[in-house]
Amino acid sequence: MKVFLDANVIIDFLDTTRARHLVACKLFETLSLRHTKIIMSEDILTNIFYINKNKHAVLQFLKSIEQRWDIVYFGKQVIKNAIDLSLENNLDLEDVLQCLCAKENQCDALISNDVNFYDCDLNIQTAETFLKLSK
Repeated sequence: MKVFLDANVIIDFLDTTRARHLVACKLFETLSLRHTKIIMSEDILTNIFYINKNKHAVLQFLKSIEQRWDIVYFGKQVIKNAIDLSLENNLDLEDVLQCLCAKENQCDALISNDVNFYDCDLNIQTAETFLKLSK
């Protein structure tokens, strides 16, 4: 299985004060135990670094995942399609980019804690839902 992680799930994992921290920890454990291929886009690296206060911890985390996870780029076509869709439908560009990137990389699911995440005909689930369905 190939899973794309949205930035909010990774931030939940890194920030122990966030409400969904324990769920994110359980998710990461489950993904690891099942040898799930984890995908994230390059821009998520800078997003989590910018948002998280503990810069050293973020850098250590990034160092630990850089060889194990696939960190992918959008590419011009994904960017063009995301901009067009966002303009035509008044959508959140960041969500559309992530979703189209996940599709481009043949992900089976996209995990995001944003319940209003753009639906691009991909299996989009919250961390909680993914864990429930994984039992």
